[in-house]
Parts: sequence; structure tokens; C-alpha cells
Amino acid sequence: MQTLLSSKKIPWEDFQSFTTDQKVQYFTAPDGRIFDILISQQFDRPLLEELIKLANHTRLIAKTKEGLNWLKTLLSHKRIMLYFVQPSTRTFLSFMNACQILGMGISEVRDTSTSSEVKGETPEDTIRTFSSYFDAIIMRHPKEGFAERASWVLNNSDRPIPIFNAGSGKDQHPTQAVLDIYTIHRESSGIDGKSIAMVGDLLRGRTVRSLSYLLTNYKDIKIYYVSPAHFKMREDIKSFLKKMNITYYEYDDLKKVLPLVDAVYMTRIQDEHDINGESKNYDYTNFQLLEKHLPLLKDDAIIMHPLPRRHEIEVKVDADPRAKYWRQERNGMWIRTAMLIKVFAIEDLVFNRKQD
Repeated sequence: MQTLLSSKKIPWEDFQSFTTDQKVQYFTAPDGRIFDILISQQFDRPLLEELIKLANHTRLIAKTKEGLNWLKTLLSHKRIMLYFVQPSTRTFLSFMNACQILGMGISEVRDTSTSSEVKGETPEDTIRTFSSYFDAIIMRHPKEGFAERASWVLNNSDRPIPIFNAGSGKDQHPTQAVLDIYTIHRESSGIDGKSIAMVGDLLRGRTVRSLSYLLTNYKDIKIYYVSPAHFKMREDIKSFLKKMNITYYEYDDLKKVLPLVDAVYMTRIQDEHDINGESKNYDYTNFQLLEKHLPLLKDDAIIMHPLPRRHEIEVKVDADPRAKYWRQERNGMWIRTAMLIKVFAIEDLVFNRKQD
């Protein structure tokens, strides 16, 4: 499959100057299908709704041994590289299991010290090497924008293969955002008209950035950004929301917001991005969800977290039926399975399969 980018051979300097809308077309196959999954702006509402239906249908098929065995035949002729050179548990395991559900051959690199990068090989050449052996790359990298760079390298080569961005520095985490949309839709009876609070380190949290983009696909959405003053959501996201006529508010106390929202999306402090341990200098008391706060929540509200958590959600909250973060975690495996099915263009096979 040749992407538009590989046919046009756009120089990297020119590509970097493109707007997001211009870039998106170069992550798309000539027939209009999604090819690389790199940023949240690639997902419109019809695609999100298709992925939700696909995930739901796939997990129903997988409920029987016969169905799961059939799913394992769908991509048994494909090989995939899990290139995770930044720590990960849930994203890595959910993608690995998604690949296993579809029968794919899997290899992994989880530390550049175990690859030829330790000998001085550039990350770009490492990506080219992977394309010689694999049919797709799922990657998590600490450098912002590297997933786009890797896509550009391969789409300008004679062997372009899809890249799934599983987290890129402080920039974006699009597959997490899609699983968050899936969770809100599944656990909260749809998304239109919902009010969502995003809480914590919004400045450096890539999950809240990506989710903010995706929420613009829905009607009558309200977003409540709740954070310390020094960790407010970046201006680029707020400007985008204004452009898309999405209402948002900024608060510095979670308790004030809890009665107003249908979903609370908690996040941890991203202190791995500290320069001099500055995160330790602030008080996060107003940004913790404790058992005593639960009466403030609507009866049908849901509590989410991309995990891992620290002290921002008290463990006692886990027992509340509105706590959905463990289901959210499992949802990630199924929606990522759906994304693999879509990228490899086998969704018709899955939709036409009757449940056993």
C-alpha cells in the first residue's frame, strides 16, 4: 500500500511547516483509508463510531473458543514490531494482546540499549530496519513528534508500513484517546451533551490533549479543566476548542466541579518531565478524588483514569460502581484490536462474522 506522502516525496522541512489538516492527508492511503495512526485529529465521528461498533462486535465474537480461534486466523500472516523505548504497562500489554487476538507474529524492543542505537544507529535507521521485517510498527517514544518523523521516513521509502503512535513525549497519545471515547460511550450511554472534567497535570499530560481533540466530534460538549495554575492546559488546545465552538472552563478545585459533570478524568502529575524536580514544590490537595468526595458526584457519573495512579484517586474509591478505570483499562485491548482490524482493512470480515 502506497500512501500519498510516498508518492509526493515531500521534504521533511516542508512537511514540518504544514498545518495539521495538511499533514493528516499524508497519513492516509490513496483510497481514503486511515494508514498511520499518529494524531487525534485523524479521527472524525464516523470513524470513531465504526471503531466502537467494531470493538463491540469483536469482543462478542471472542466470547467463544470457536470465535476467538477464528479471529486468530485473520492476521496470522502479518508480523508486528512493538517498539516501546519509554516505560509502559497498559498500552504495551493491550496492544500485545490485541495483536495476539488477531494471530499476529510479535517482536519487541523496549530499550535502545538492546538495539543498534547503542552503537550509534539513528532512530530513523532503526525504523527503516523494522520495515524490512514487519508489516506495522507500534511505537512509544520519549521525543515529541518522533512518530510523525518515523512515518515521514517510511512513507518516503520503498517500503511504507503503518505506524501506530502509542505515546509521543508530551505531545499526543491518540489510541488512548480513542479508548477513552469508547469508555465514555460504553459506560455513560453516549457522549453528546456530556460534561467532562479533566483533572491534574494538564500542561504535560498527552492523554488529556488527545481526548480534548476527539471530544470536538460530539455535540453540546462541555469540558472542565481542573489543575494547579502552573499545570494548566496549553493554549494550543484551548484555541482549538474555541475554533470548534466547544465550551470549556478552568477551575483550581476539583470539589467545585464534581456536581457539574458526567465524567471525571483523573490524571497523575507527569514528573518524569521535570527538569529540577519542580513538581515536588506544589500542593495537589485540591486535585485528589477521595472517598469523602463521592457524594458530590452525580449518581450516573463515571470516574476514569488512564493509569498508573498515585495519590490522585484514593484506593477506597475503587469500590464505588461509578469507578470505571479498570474497565477502561480492559477496553483498551478491544478498541486497539479494532484499530488494527481497520488499518489492515479486514473489518468487513469481522462484521460479516455471525456470533457463535
